Amino acid sequence: MSAFPVTKSTLSANALQTFVAEHYNLSDHTSCKLFRTGINDTYFITDITTKYVLRIYAYNWRTKAEIQEELQLLNALKTNNISISFPIKNSKNEFINTIQAPEGERYAVLFSFAEGEKVRFKDTNTCFAIGKLMATIHNTTLNKTINRTHYNIDTLVHKPYNAINTFFPETLDSMKYLKMLGKQSMEAFNTIDLKHFNQGVIHADLWYDNMNITKDNAITIFDFDFCGNGLQIIDVAYFCKQLFHIETDKDIYELKFKSFIEGYQSVKPLSKEELAFIPNAGAAIWVFYLGVQARRFDWSNIFLTKNYLDFFVGRIKSWLEYYNF
Repeated sequence: MSAFPVTKSTLSANALQTFVAEHYNLSDHTSCKLFRTGINDTYFITDITTKYVLRIYAYNWRTKAEIQEELQLLNALKTNNISISFPIKNSKNEFINTIQAPEGERYAVLFSFAEGEKVRFKDTNTCFAIGKLMATIHNTTLNKTINRTHYNIDTLVHKPYNAINTFFPETLDSMKYLKMLGKQSMEAFNTIDLKHFNQGVIHADLWYDNMNITKDNAITIFDFDFCGNGLQIIDVAYFCKQLFHIETDKDIYELKFKSFIEGYQSVKPLSKEELAFIPNAGAAIWVFYLGVQARRFDWSNIFLTKNYLDFFVGRIKSWLEYYNF
């Protein structure tokens, strides 16, 4: 009897332990542990005292060419001594491995381990340091492009709305709000004067969950899976919007926001037009991630309920209302 088809599998940590040890010439003491599943799946690899991170890309999520673009970006950042988790070559001198999973070919990449831990509530000094590191990345990628997504009004708002609309009818109040927001965002993006905005390659998912911080405040950025091209203020706005929802006391939010922006501008100035665009950019990228959850229903089906839609849209509303939009 042939195996029943699957849309998404979770690969065996024991089998991956053997696979990684063989393909990277690691020792017999190598271990592999599933860290978490998601759009992509993450495993921790340990060879005696050396740690690594193994990412198993979801089936039909990224093409091999798209992954190569991500890894080339990481290697360029590493060459510039920027603190990021970088890819490691296998015994064949290749970064990307192909695994025959039950659903089809999936790609696997081994990355360096980011020391420290995720810090949800950061102090002002850490916010300053994150801003400084983000600006350093942006300086390196300024006016450059990669063969990945272009983050514009279509990819940030219009296409995500259409994806969300396959699950929820337009008659819902939250869907009406998203449609209205789409028109507002289109006007905002279409009327900006690009000479006042820096563009380049952006991370597009830079928040506390994608960085580790040590006790002495050394920060390592990772998970560039959503990297692409666009206004660099999008990265700034996304971090600020995440910070906004983490810090319920808005006086504390303002202090940390100020420190983050000061850290960024200690390396790379922001125009007054870019600073004024933060609310619009933050709202747009949140619509984008709601669209990601709709596109990857195999991962996010527990979220896609009317209650969750109302909650998520409510957070966009509270952000824009705070900034009088």
